[in-house]
Formats: sequence, C-alpha cells, structure tokens
Amino acid sequence: MTTIKINKRSLALAISSIIAAPAMAAQIGDTQLNYGGYVKLDAIWSDFSDGTLGAQHIGRDFYVPGTTPVGANSDSDAVFDMHARQSRFSFSTDTKLDDGDNIKTKVELDFIASTGGNERVTNSYSPRIRQAFVTYKGWLFGQTWSNFQNVSALPETLDFVGPADGTVFVRQAMAKYTTGNWSFSIENPESTVTTADSGRVVTDDAGMPDFTARYTHKADWGHFVIAGIARQLTYKMDGADETESSFGLSASGQINFGKDSLKFMLTQGQGLGRYVGLNLVNGAVFDGNSLHAIDSTSGFVAYQHHWNTQFRSTFLYSFFSADNDQDLLGVMGDPTESSTSFSANILYSPVKKLTFGAEYKVAQRETESGLKGDLDRIQFSVKYAF
Repeated sequence: MTTIKINKRSLALAISSIIAAPAMAAQIGDTQLNYGGYVKLDAIWSDFSDGTLGAQHIGRDFYVPGTTPVGANSDSDAVFDMHARQSRFSFSTDTKLDDGDNIKTKVELDFIASTGGNERVTNSYSPRIRQAFVTYKGWLFGQTWSNFQNVSALPETLDFVGPADGTVFVRQAMAKYTTGNWSFSIENPESTVTTADSGRVVTDDAGMPDFTARYTHKADWGHFVIAGIARQLTYKMDGADETESSFGLSASGQINFGKDSLKFMLTQGQGLGRYVGLNLVNGAVFDGNSLHAIDSTSGFVAYQHHWNTQFRSTFLYSFFSADNDQDLLGVMGDPTESSTSFSANILYSPVKKLTFGAEYKVAQRETESGLKGDLDRIQFSVKYAF
C-alpha cells in the first residue's frame, strides 16, 4: 500500500488561494465568465418630524433627500420596514482576442426602486438593470456610472447611497473613451424643469448629448479626481422651444491614513439638476418665456476608522444648497433651499465578505420659505458579498 503524505501548510495555502480568487462561473474557449454580487437584509426604523411617507415609498427603502416631508406641523408615528431589495447580481465576460487585446462585458441587476411587487404576501419585486456595457481598446459602450461621478469616493454606509445630498449619482447610457489618466464621454441627455402649472416636468428634447471630461490622479496616499460636465437643458412643450446651457465641476477623492481613510466630494454648477442630490432640485425654471438654470453647491466628507481587524466605522456629513432666483419664486412655488445629513455606523465582519452593521442617520430639508422637516433613522443590515 502506498502512503501519500500531505503537507498541511501547503494544502491550507492552496485552499486559501481558491477562496480568495474571484468567483468564476466557467471558462469557454478564450472567454472567462465571472459572477458576483451580494445578498443584503435591511431593517429600517424611520421617524419623520412632519408627516410619514406612505407605504412602499422609495424614501422608506433608502434616504432620498427630496422626499423628507416639511411643514406639516403634525406629530407622526415612526415606521419600521424590512426588505432584501438591495441584493445584487452581476455577470461579466472577458475574452482574449487573436490580436492580444481583450473585450469585456458586464451586466448587473438589483431589485430596489423597481416597479411591481408589494409586501402583502410574497414580496416579489422586478429586477432592474443597473449596468450593461462592453469595453474594448479604451472604449466603453453601454450603461454605467456617469463619467462625471467618482464612485470610488462613495463611503461605506448601510444606506443604499449614503451621502445622497452631496454626491453626484447617475447611471446612464454612454460612449466613453479612457486614455491614461483622462476619460471623456458623451452621455444620454435628460432635463428636469420647474413650471408654474405642472411642477416638475421631465423633458427628453435635447439635440445633443451631455459631454463630460475627467482627470484621475492615483498615488500611494489615495486618489484625486476632477470632472467637468457641459450639457443642454431643454423645454419644448405648450408651444415653447427653449434651451439653456448647464456647466459643472466636481472635485473628489480619498486620502489614506494607514487603514483609515478620508473620502470627500465638492460639486458646484449651473443647472446640474438630476446629477446631484438624487434630483433634489430641477435643472432649470421655465417662467413662461425662457429657461433659467438653477445654481447649486453640494458635497460630503466621510472618515472611516478601523477599530481592529473586524470592526470599523464611517462618520459622514453631507450637504446640498440651491441658489434659487428670488424673482422666480412665484413660478417655482416653495423649492428646496438646502438639505443636510449626518450619519455614523458600526460594521462588524467576523469573516471576510460577511458584514453585520448598525447605522444612525439624522437629516433635515429646508425650503425657500423656511419650512423644515427632519428625519431620524436607525438601520440594521446583514450583507454577504460573493
């Protein structure tokens, strides 16, 4: 009988390497197929100072600054929600071509903010497309995060977005080219306009795409990104045919302090509208004759501290401020003037990719007339990434 000796240390290292390796669905010829995502349960207790949001309102699934009720002057009971709608799945391919280049694709889905489904019996919600794109020789074609946004600057929070007041946050169809530290894109245009009769009007009449340019600097200390956008706001309804220019700049990045890190973003522009604050304010106002872009300033700062190898916390401040034209308030009604939020969390990962967390958030929205509304929220989450 032959005895096979096994080196326990080598076996342990081999198993560890397999576990740490990216999930691979299959290898078909020259194409590698990969999958990933996570399963996440959220339990959310929300207390609004000026009226409770209705059942299954998106503002109860995650923090959306523009949905914070203001001015109701009535006490409201707290509401409690649980859902697994943030769970996510992605599938990607990487194919080696005969010329030595690679062509890659990615499709990503989740279930939050989607239509269909209810909480009465089965909690069945429709999947929605997050990303779907192909990359080749520096080019990207499809839907993904806007080139104007720095996704790497988003802090780790239990809330779906986190610094919703102060971050650029857009996914849309585009064609993007990256060379070295620079990237340029043309992206799908869309305008949100305030009118006296209809409130918010979403138009899709732009004659040209949104244009962005971005520069990224990476170093041992972290990274820094500066991005610019130029686009056309349009309103072609009720006999009107008006356009207005929109421009913006955003600076963001991350500074490392050992395992700790500081993330930040500051964005200022004319008519940015849907690009910041989850469309907290519109891009422009139509006064019956012409369009007037709404100026805004927004940003956030977040510090993450690692208490030890298993516990970490993120402390976050986020803000948004609109410079509403006082002469147009008769058309605008009582628009949002500012929104701020603070949050702090404690995250515990007993093993890699499994995280238990608790987070407290307090937020306030104020309108131009001085009406205010507050939100106090406690959120508990369990997340496993695969």
